Amino acid sequence: MTRNKEDYIKEIYKLGGGEHRIGNKQIAEVLNIAPASVTEMLIRLSKEGLIVYEPYKGSKLTAEGIRNAITLLRGHRLWEVFLIEQLGYTWSEAHEDAEKLEHVAPKRLIDRLDEYLGNPAYCPHGNVIPKADGNVKTILLKSLTEMEVGETSYIRRVTEENELMDYLQGLGVHIGSSVTVRKYGAYEGPVTIELDGKEQQLSFKAAGLVFVEE
Repeated sequence: MTRNKEDYIKEIYKLGGGEHRIGNKQIAEVLNIAPASVTEMLIRLSKEGLIVYEPYKGSKLTAEGIRNAITLLRGHRLWEVFLIEQLGYTWSEAHEDAEKLEHVAPKRLIDRLDEYLGNPAYCPHGNVIPKADGNVKTILLKSLTEMEVGETSYIRRVTEENELMDYLQGLGVHIGSSVTVRKYGAYEGPVTIELDGKEQQLSFKAAGLVFVEE
């Protein structure tokens, strides 16, 4: 399978395409590709048995498509752990290079990497790392903007967008940080939080892309 096809399969899975249909517009937006090109690729993937595609209704991964997506995500997230823990990468640097490595590393290498790293359960951004048998643990999270003023929780995942990850790391955000919402600015203004005992402000948009324990 080409890298381009693998990217489609992975992103459809991340959008929830293992459980329900995903619209062409959503796929086009996340991959930053013209809708006409998306339709063409979806038809190809359907012919290869990786998705079930119906015009105007959307696409859903087949069992084979899900297996491929999980394999890619497992490799990607293990590479992120390795790059950050062993080579000192930043969050965004690790995500960028893991996007390349996930397409070229054979399963044997990924299995050895998993063992070497001590079989981590989560990537540095808080995403669940699938097991070798394809099992993916389900965790219940909510966005930071869904917290009530005065509520305290723990940061468990951040959305993997390079600019966002650099912004959050610059503020000292990390997975496992204790966070308390102190104030919401009017009209989606800054969110004032207490992060590991220190007051910080996040933009409302960024706060909506940070997830905490339910």
